[in-house]
Amino acid sequence: MEGMKTLKFATSDKNQQHFAAAVRKNVNDYFREKGISPTANYAMVIQTLVMLSLYIVPFVLILTIPMNIWVALGLVIIMGLGTAGIGMSVMHDAVHGSYSRKEWVNKMFGSTMYLLGSNVFNWKVQHNLLHHTNTNIDGFDGDIDSKGPIRLSHSAPYKKFHRYQHIHAFFFYGLMTLSKLVQDFTQLAEYNKTGITRQLKRSPVGEYIKMVALKLLYLFIFIGLTLFFTDFTWWQVLVGFVIMHWTAGFILSIIFQLAHVVEGADQPMPNAEGVVDADWAAHELATTSNFGRNNWLLTWYVGGLNFQIEHHLFPHICHVHYSAISPIVEKTAKEHGLNYNLKPRFRDALRSHIRMLKVLGRPQQSTAA
Repeated sequence: MEGMKTLKFATSDKNQQHFAAAVRKNVNDYFREKGISPTANYAMVIQTLVMLSLYIVPFVLILTIPMNIWVALGLVIIMGLGTAGIGMSVMHDAVHGSYSRKEWVNKMFGSTMYLLGSNVFNWKVQHNLLHHTNTNIDGFDGDIDSKGPIRLSHSAPYKKFHRYQHIHAFFFYGLMTLSKLVQDFTQLAEYNKTGITRQLKRSPVGEYIKMVALKLLYLFIFIGLTLFFTDFTWWQVLVGFVIMHWTAGFILSIIFQLAHVVEGADQPMPNAEGVVDADWAAHELATTSNFGRNNWLLTWYVGGLNFQIEHHLFPHICHVHYSAISPIVEKTAKEHGLNYNLKPRFRDALRSHIRMLKVLGRPQQSTAA
């Protein structure tokens, strides 16, 4: 059984070695001194209700109130905003176990992943285990794998069509959640084949049956019920479904890319023995970027994913606390001579990502044959 590919993080740099213990102590001291829990608070509960409402209320209106196509279009776009909001602000924390100290609460809100048409088990493996452990390492972190016509890693093979990816990438970003509807099948098959599923004490057949059943239920609810209860034609319903997903996928992809594929975010590679020359905590700091830290509305909507440094160092802390611990992490990093990659505004991060797409769209950046 092959199982998950693992890397080792090791360095002789004393600053890196001491950073992990220091930042952990400083952040833990903050929660102890404040006398607060690192999990969700009432603000998180309100945020959850808002995001779920953005998704569910427009759908109920479409099913129950006769309306013209343009009103319906506006509602499916709002549903797309809600879909992305649920993924970033509700599901993400819950699947990391940071929503609540109670496992059943995390499991319940983690299940909102099914409202995106995706699969919780796949996400836990791809995101929690592979991405968070091997951040920005090509071949180990699937988040920087080449995605169709988009090249996100310096070590990925170069193709001529990558030259203009800083233009066409944004269209393909919108296909993220739609592609997951299908790619979940091949992804789970790969996890079953390599033994990851059994390694995590899950039944390969059971997980596949569960995923198929939930995806069919999802399609029945959001396509079948719309066809049954409204006068919209089948193609209008499908177009609305695609627009909803494209809206959600575009938002989710942009937010994810601005955290890791920007200037200053390293993409290290292990040596022949599978060793990365860095302490793990320092590696997370070096491969991750924050943006728009003072933009409270952005922070609220994206579930603190603009504080990716804090999230990667402390995935079990709920995002409602990131803005408070961010200065602590930054100060600790600087005290140990480590860079804290911060893009002050959203547009700064977006411009940096576009510049990175241009760099990665040049053939001289390819190290592959």
